[in-house]
Amino acid sequence: MPSLTIDGREVSVADGTMVIQAAETLGIFIPRYCYHPALSIAGNCRICLVEVERIPKLQIACNTPVSEGMVVHTKSAMAEDGRRAVLEFLLANHPLDCPVCDQSGECDLQDYYMNFGLYNPRFREHKVKKQKAVELGPHVMLDQERCILCSRCVRFTDEITKTGEFGIFNRGDRAELGLYPGDVLDNPYSANVVDICPVGALTEKDFRFKARVWYLSSAPTLCNGCSQGCNVDLHYVLDRPHLNDGARVARIKPRYNPDVNQWWLCDEGRYGFEWLDKERLTKVRGPSQRSTDPQTHGPTDSQTQTSWDQALQTISAALAGSDHEQGSPRIGVIASAQLTCEELFLIRQIFRDALGAQVTASVPEEPGSSDDFLIKADKNPNTLGATLLGLAGPDAPAAAQIVDAAIDGNLEALWVFGHDLVELFGEEKVRQLSEKVSLFVYSGTNENPTVPLAHWVLPSAAYVEKDGTFVNCHGRVQRIGRAFGPIGDSREDWRFLLELAGKLGLSFDGSGPEGIFRGLAEHVTAFEGLSYDTIGTQGVALRTESVGL
Repeated sequence: MPSLTIDGREVSVADGTMVIQAAETLGIFIPRYCYHPALSIAGNCRICLVEVERIPKLQIACNTPVSEGMVVHTKSAMAEDGRRAVLEFLLANHPLDCPVCDQSGECDLQDYYMNFGLYNPRFREHKVKKQKAVELGPHVMLDQERCILCSRCVRFTDEITKTGEFGIFNRGDRAELGLYPGDVLDNPYSANVVDICPVGALTEKDFRFKARVWYLSSAPTLCNGCSQGCNVDLHYVLDRPHLNDGARVARIKPRYNPDVNQWWLCDEGRYGFEWLDKERLTKVRGPSQRSTDPQTHGPTDSQTQTSWDQALQTISAALAGSDHEQGSPRIGVIASAQLTCEELFLIRQIFRDALGAQVTASVPEEPGSSDDFLIKADKNPNTLGATLLGLAGPDAPAAAQIVDAAIDGNLEALWVFGHDLVELFGEEKVRQLSEKVSLFVYSGTNENPTVPLAHWVLPSAAYVEKDGTFVNCHGRVQRIGRAFGPIGDSREDWRFLLELAGKLGLSFDGSGPEGIFRGLAEHVTAFEGLSYDTIGTQGVALRTESVGL
């Protein structure tokens, strides 16, 4: 553990630590372009120059190991002059693209010029011209003129994805970044090169010219694309004219969590958020009424818009009046592992424990693609949470059993949370089900073929429109956070479940997600002693071994 002094402050770090890493332990930031903590050290950008006593020349902090008694100055006049000269060199051939560059507003070249540069440029020659707007693959564009050859993207594809698409070609001021001949940047993690690019050389095709970054708000949440539960930042604009497609969500970026996804995010999760603003359910609908089609003049059935109070009043009365013979429950509930732990807990308490219903979150979904890095075959974010609550796994009934029971006339009421039963079991079977039961409730976020077959349709808030928790496949409970409010008349599932419980004469201590979680922690062993404060922004590993998982 050598001890050294950085800017007058002493610190002891492990042998082999680099100066830039030792400075970070003191909260001292040293500028960097090529250095990234997840990648090998290249030491080629030279912007991290520092002054080390007894060494006559400036040293790069990213590739200078600490030694006992070392004295480092990161803000000396000599160090700042060196950085200024490096920055001038890097910007010599850089185009003045800031007004049209997607990186503008979050660009390290801009930031470092304002913090360490502010020089009068001496470059009077013509800038070297290179290729612009080069399409590298389905998600990434390259502007070779903006590239400062930091090689982060090269090392990422060599060391993280091990696909090796990138290379740096030619020499001197003609050196340029590119793909090897015949290669396409189409690996499952390709867009991460945009995140680690410190300038505007690599940009996302989907976000290109979509919005200026200073119009974006950011909220921490999770990716719901699979059971890994990657931490992300959701960038959005509520004043929609700032986005050229009218959507609220502009982009998703990975958020660092060393225990889940580190700095990375797969393309499947990054670009799988279109459903948040497309074909959303926004109105409460009641039973269909027979009317005349104005075009064909024939009879047609259409669901009618109604209010939340009317819907919940009618549904609660039907549920309360259902025949609950012992050993033969007449209510079925197909829950979803896309719901939060808090909502699944309410479903368990209301339907299974109070009403004696058959409740399951075990749904026959085809496993998706997976790898040995982040992508998991289970495309639900909270399967383990549902299992810990007893709604999924070997002890829970299968969804097919509940559907068959409804068709056989053994159920009076069926409530489906989010699942498209038509896709799972076929339209004919769902039509039979709709005709057999006296109450068929569908609650979910988006239109699908099951919606028009339901008697009541309750629009649910998307997961980024509410607070709550998911448990990922490794047993880590994490908060999803609320980026913005529900769209239209949609409501959070926990909210209308509490209202339903009130109309059924049931009472719960919690009035919101945090209060519901306190009750959950009291009733479920794996969550014992946890709260939103202890979960924090990085999540907490559950004691799943205590429940045999």
